[in-house]
Amino acid sequence: MKILFVLFTLDLCVSGLLVPSKKRMGKIEQKFCELREKNKAALICYVTAGDPDIDFTGQIIDCMEASGVDMVEIGIPFSDPMADGSVIQAASERALANATSLSDVLSLVRRIRSRSDIPIILFGYYNPFFSYGTERFAHDAREAGADGVLVVDLPPEEAAELGVHMEREGLDRIFLLAPTSTEERIEIVSQNASGFIYVVSVTGVTGARPDMGYNLEDLVWRIRRCSELPVGVGFGVSSARQAAEIASFSDAVIVGSALVRIIEHGGKKREVLGKISSFTEELSAACYR
Repeated sequence: MKILFVLFTLDLCVSGLLVPSKKRMGKIEQKFCELREKNKAALICYVTAGDPDIDFTGQIIDCMEASGVDMVEIGIPFSDPMADGSVIQAASERALANATSLSDVLSLVRRIRSRSDIPIILFGYYNPFFSYGTERFAHDAREAGADGVLVVDLPPEEAAELGVHMEREGLDRIFLLAPTSTEERIEIVSQNASGFIYVVSVTGVTGARPDMGYNLEDLVWRIRRCSELPVGVGFGVSSARQAAEIASFSDAVIVGSALVRIIEHGGKKREVLGKISSFTEELSAACYR
């Protein structure tokens, strides 16, 4: 009887009557679905873990969430952040001076997850993940409560080892595209990414800029021809005006250096949190279409 049932089930699968269950929807996908109903682009904000200290990073993330930030990128300090401009490089140096490690970042994620459901993306360079151990990292990141990983210097063609472990753990794999990306590059990223696709709005390193120099709307349209994933635009967003412009044609507005600069200028922690709150509230409001 059992053999007959198995054969019957296999026959149904072959005929297409039984469809394999869809992968469980993660927090990143859930958030994009939720915001689509509100006609709002996601506001994704970056902070360097450990700048000025790891506990204050947690307070900053709490403040961001309370002020309308939809997802958070937590930057993992690295000694050679080649894709980052001077602001984030300096933040990474300050965090490393505090001996902030990847283990510290994962502990921070665990604490945040104990009190919040905000989607968390770990943003960093491959060396710290490799040194930690790719399988161990993917397991520990998921266990801590992370939802996705963006490795700046790891293109899809070289991401197989880490990607296998991330897929097993259910972590989204986020890749970068730039204004100079070819159709072939867009296709490769579209086939390998999950969660969303991150569009770098300029060529060069990160950093707040008064204007965007490329036709980003056209680039987003080109990506959407290849992928159904949400598309977020970042690198250089420094004002609510820019956020509103990007939100009009993309699924997410990503802000980093402008926020890190507020932290860099320092002052009393309460003042820093107040400035971050005001700025992110403006950005969040601008993300409504």
